[in-house]
Amino acid sequence: MNRIIVPAGYMGSGSSAITDLVSEFKDCQNEFKSYEYILLHCPNGIFDLEDKLLHGNNAFRSDEAIRTFREQAKKLYDKKFWWVGNYKNIIGKDFMALTDNYINSLVEFNYPGYWYMHEEVNFSMFLKLLIRKPFRILTLNKIKLKKVLKYQDGMKICLPTHEEFYKKTKDYIYQVIDRISKGKENVILDQFLLPFNLHRVDNYFNDNLYVFVVERDPRDVFILNKYIWPQKQIVVPMPQEVNEFCEYYKRMRTSEIKTESNKIFRVHFEDLIYNYDEKLEEIMKFLNFSKNEHISKKNRFDPALSIKNTQLFHDKKYKEEIAIIEKELKEFLYDFPYEINNKVEETVEFE
Repeated sequence: MNRIIVPAGYMGSGSSAITDLVSEFKDCQNEFKSYEYILLHCPNGIFDLEDKLLHGNNAFRSDEAIRTFREQAKKLYDKKFWWVGNYKNIIGKDFMALTDNYINSLVEFNYPGYWYMHEEVNFSMFLKLLIRKPFRILTLNKIKLKKVLKYQDGMKICLPTHEEFYKKTKDYIYQVIDRISKGKENVILDQFLLPFNLHRVDNYFNDNLYVFVVERDPRDVFILNKYIWPQKQIVVPMPQEVNEFCEYYKRMRTSEIKTESNKIFRVHFEDLIYNYDEKLEEIMKFLNFSKNEHISKKNRFDPALSIKNTQLFHDKKYKEEIAIIEKELKEFLYDFPYEINNKVEETVEFE
């Protein structure tokens, strides 16, 4: 595996254009197309594990961190019809074995006791407690029964140093990616990282990581999210009231911790369309691809089609809303080289 290529964006910003474009090159593994790999940044994923184990950690916290991480990994592995899951098929049948080996490498020892998270009553525990009560009455509480707990295997204590955590986690991530790549020279992992956690990348990846951060004119994002995507059952969790959208969008973009890592290439979605040849050259240079390796040019990403998804905001019926966006989010607007009048009903969705 030579290159790990990660398209990332700001929800609806068009990062799939990079997925499609890079898929046109020789030896790029992208079997599941726009499937999103969320293991690192999902709730209770690897980055949450990092935060819990390296900041404010203690015996109780480490037990919760390890358990919730494994539970999330198991969900991603087992849930065949969850669109971000099905790791048993997409990554491989040994995914959970890799995960357990990784967890075991982090855990320092297992304390044969419990804490309040173990005592939190669930349905199974409630039934056991219900059965125990008459037994205790009949025996006058002379027979001591084993305490009913959510977990019966003690506490997993884990207080790694930063160096230990990053080394072991990096090894685990590369093992997982190796399974996904299936022997191809390059692998595309859509949304494997998000712009908001790119400040972490140098702790986890070698120089064979290439991240593309795609941003898009918020005027088109707003129009698409309010007037197009809901009818197509495409869900993007952003406000549809224009003032709320502007406030949210500004907070979303300014919350990002910037990084100068050379593993990251930032690009406007619109540049992939209006400056296709120039950006293609820059992308090939960043990835160290040659023109001869571009074996399916415009087969997956065709700027002549994608242009229909731009400049939708010129329609007069959106005039008042767009004026607010242009005032509040002017630093995020794209400077289009020429004006076109696209119709919302002619937008194109890609798999």
